[in-house]
Formats: sequence, structure tokens, C-alpha cells
Amino acid sequence: MKTNAVNDARKPPLIELRLWRQFAAVAEELHFSRAAQRLHMTQPPLTQAIAQLEATLGLQLFERTKRSVQLTAAGAALLPEVLDLLARASALPAVARASADGEAGRLRLAFVSTAGFDVLPRWVRAFREQYPRVQLELIEATGDVQLEALARGDIDAGFILHSPGFAPPHLACQRVSQDALVLALPEHSALALKRRLTLADLLDQPLVIFPRHIVPSVHDAIFAMYHAAGQLPTVAQEAIQMQTIVNLVSAGLGVAWVPDSVRQFQRPGVVYRQVAEDKGRALPGCETSLVWAAGAASPALLRFRAFAAD
Repeated sequence: MKTNAVNDARKPPLIELRLWRQFAAVAEELHFSRAAQRLHMTQPPLTQAIAQLEATLGLQLFERTKRSVQLTAAGAALLPEVLDLLARASALPAVARASADGEAGRLRLAFVSTAGFDVLPRWVRAFREQYPRVQLELIEATGDVQLEALARGDIDAGFILHSPGFAPPHLACQRVSQDALVLALPEHSALALKRRLTLADLLDQPLVIFPRHIVPSVHDAIFAMYHAAGQLPTVAQEAIQMQTIVNLVSAGLGVAWVPDSVRQFQRPGVVYRQVAEDKGRALPGCETSLVWAAGAASPALLRFRAFAAD
């Protein structure tokens, strides 16, 4: 029991917002009668309230004489903090309404590196201009990592890469862009000098590619293209990030199929070329989609989805 009594004594006093509002009125008016009128109350209860506040704090906030009321040093130091507290308290209803409407709050948004070349910069800039009170937490992560994070509830939504029509079926999905796959190849390669490239020109070239578990549908589409041409691709190196893949192409390790948006990553020693369709076979493409857990209804996420659909 003694321990509880000691702990209770150490707890800071709980002071109602009403008392702080009354203190601020007296501090600004420096006159109890005028402060009482401002607060729409009579003077005796106001005088008692200030005395109660001083007793709770254990210090004097005002020097009182029959003719004047002045702030003590403690009262003067306290006034700016109290005014800030009252201002923030007054803003709380608007904050709550904005949060409920999705115009404030937090949105945890993951993205694959390819989205960072085109979609993400434009969208983030525009969304922040339109909804500056939504705190965007951006997390770069591969598609497989995003799916795990969505299942755990660690992120609200993510931009993932996949083959057309192959978005994860257990997630809600909204397509945001579509890309052709183009070839990244070393600048001084003989292939870079050819006017027209076909798949037949590339079949025996070593390939730099991402591991299958990162983007399985695009990985499978690339391999299926080679298989249809009667060739098993020779994988020289795997890498996770598109920037790393392009850097490895620059080092001469092989060629790489990358989304057309990656052209914006200009790496010395690398050129990007379109490949002509071979014997009527269409080359694979890819899509970027915004995905989220089905049924997720965070106001900030709903606002971002509406922004994306606009």
C-alpha cells in the first residue's frame, strides 16, 4: 500500500482543459471581472478555479492586489504553452474529420524499383500536393516481400510488377500502367550496332534476369518466349533490383529484358533497344498495379485509390 501511495504521489496532476482556458483568459485580460465576462461566467467561481489550479500546481500564477493582477514568472512562462495547448485542442475535431475522410492520417505504400522510374514520382508529388496532411511512408520492396507484408498488415498497399492479367488473385488490384519489355544490352556489343533486332539474334546471348520468386509471371513469360523459339535461355547472373540488372549489363555479363520505363535509368555503357516480333510471335509485356488486401478500408487508402482511379 505504501508503494502505491508513493507512485500516486509521483503522478502528474490531471488538469482539465477548462482550467487552462480560464487561466488563459485571466492571463490575457489581467482582470478577473473582464475574464469572467469573456468566459460567460461570474467572477467568484473564476477566482476559485484559479486558486484551485495554483493549489494543484503548487505555485502562484498571479500577483493580485486590489488594483491590479499581474502574471508571476511561472505564469508568464506557462502562458505560451497553454495557448498552444488550447489551439491544438480546438483543432482536434477538424483533425478527426479529416482523418475519417482520408484527408489526413498515414498511408504505408510499398513499391517495386520499376515504379520508381515513372509512376511513383508523379503520383507521390501530385498526391502530396492534393492531400498534404496524409503522411506517406514509402517502402521499396520486391513483389514477393510486398505480398508477405500485406498478409501481415505491415503495409496498406503496394505497386507490384506482373505480366498482363497475372496480378495476385487474392488481392484487390488496380492497374496503373502497362509497359513493353525492351532489351538492355552492352553499348559496345555487336548487337547494339544492328538496325533491327529479332529474338533469333538474342537466343544464344547470356541473360541477366531477376530470380523467379521476385516476379514469377514476367519471369515465366520471358522463359516461355525462349522455349517457343526452341531455346533454353542461358542465365549468366540473377539480380533483384532493375538498377543492378542494368549495371551488370553495363559490365558485359549479358543482356536483359526490362520494362520500357527503365529506359529512364541512363547508365553509361548500356543501350536500350526494341526487339521486333519474330515469326508473328508477340513479345511479352508487363503491367504495374496497385494492390491491397481485399476488404481493406483505411480512409487514407480509400482516398489514395480514388486518386489513382481519377
